[in-house]
Amino acid sequence: MKQINEIYRPIERPIRIAQFGEGNFLRAFADWMIDIANESGDFAGNIAVIKPRAHGDLDAFRAQDCLYTVQLRGAEADGQPLVSSRVVRSIGAALNPYRDAQALWALARSEELHFVISNTTESGIEFRADDPFPGDGLSLTFPGKLTQLLMRRFEHFGGGHGLIMLPTELNDRNGDLLRDCVMRYSRAWGLGAAFERWVDEECVFACTLVDRIVTGYPRDEADAIERELGYHDALLTTGEPFALWVIETPRDISAELPLDRAGLPVVFTRDIRPYKERKVRLLNGAHTSSVHAAYLAGCRTVLDMMRDETMRRFIEGFMFDEAAGCVPLPAEEAHAFAGSVLERFANPYVRHQLLSISLNSFAKWRARLLPTLRDNAARGALPRRTAFSLAAMLSFYTGERTGEGYFGQAADGPYPISDDERVIDAVSAACRLDARGYAHAILAREDFWGEDLTRIAGLEDAVAGALERIRSVGMRRAVEEIG
Repeated sequence: MKQINEIYRPIERPIRIAQFGEGNFLRAFADWMIDIANESGDFAGNIAVIKPRAHGDLDAFRAQDCLYTVQLRGAEADGQPLVSSRVVRSIGAALNPYRDAQALWALARSEELHFVISNTTESGIEFRADDPFPGDGLSLTFPGKLTQLLMRRFEHFGGGHGLIMLPTELNDRNGDLLRDCVMRYSRAWGLGAAFERWVDEECVFACTLVDRIVTGYPRDEADAIERELGYHDALLTTGEPFALWVIETPRDISAELPLDRAGLPVVFTRDIRPYKERKVRLLNGAHTSSVHAAYLAGCRTVLDMMRDETMRRFIEGFMFDEAAGCVPLPAEEAHAFAGSVLERFANPYVRHQLLSISLNSFAKWRARLLPTLRDNAARGALPRRTAFSLAAMLSFYTGERTGEGYFGQAADGPYPISDDERVIDAVSAACRLDARGYAHAILAREDFWGEDLTRIAGLEDAVAGALERIRSVGMRRAVEEIG
């Protein structure tokens, strides 16, 4: 079988983007978008991929002239599979600064460079006090390396030529966090007030929200996909069709990065908070509101849940009747997003395990569902599905300690329950009480919720009643009765 670069050829363009991170997500998200914008004529620039960590290499990129395939897989409205493949040609260089730091410093001095994109995991944006000024070597962290790059750019140009940073890490206010780290490195390394003024006045640190499920290299299906494509691609990556990139900046950069003009799902805004809240309340909230009930009703994946009529009806009721009205965006936008979430959950190519979603559920319930509960209660209507989800979580957390951990019991056997040790201590001590005693003991824990939930009118009665019903008729019947 031919290699991908025996059929397709790279397209030379100026390197306008330095990208720290070479993983599946960026390749199926940002690099895919840049490729489409290049093709449409709305953007004219390639990406230099930079390894952020010392281990591994970029040999696969060089062997394929930095070409690779993104295959997006989902289901159309009629339930038929929807598969589209694109050969991405937006990566123009692959740099390993651990082998050649000078190539990175040369890029820093390029007049054509304009953007920095990163995805180095949430722990990647950090300042380390034990990270000494490395001279011509490399800092230990991504923000440190970025500070080095900016320092060399400032020294070369002496002013102007600032860069726009677009971190895609999942940290809250990721751009602000990255800027703070750069400034801390500047102070620790004594880079001076002039450099810090240049960073403040000439550079932009965007806060971003990214959303796309990227399932990565399809190891079990790669041979079949390559036969359909007609070539071998060691960098093949797969994902869902849905994507969203929300970019908050203090000044409008949409003319400099006109991805929206190319028809891409990119939103430029001065305030990212409504979009983050929409995602947390509707997508993340839908997961947390349903995962415990669905698991105890016999589902094992999100797809199982969506194919289960009872659970799907519950999720739809939660999203449209209880959560969407609390999103600080126009109702049509909230409802459209909720509809897209349902489509994504029903994607037959994404097998999201419910037990994975159930990890650390108490903190997730507080962040994702408590605001919706409060908002509805303030309007005088206790949201019954949100309240039921709390009872379902308490039922799911009913378990026993063993030498191997804390386990609940489903119809098909035991399952692990993973959470903060304080949570496990509390539920293991209270779960053998009657329904009201169990509900009261947990809802009253201000350290879990930030407040005493028994003070929300009607909530303790609703949770205790639902928990009693689950215990007497089983989870499936109890969900059916909620509707």
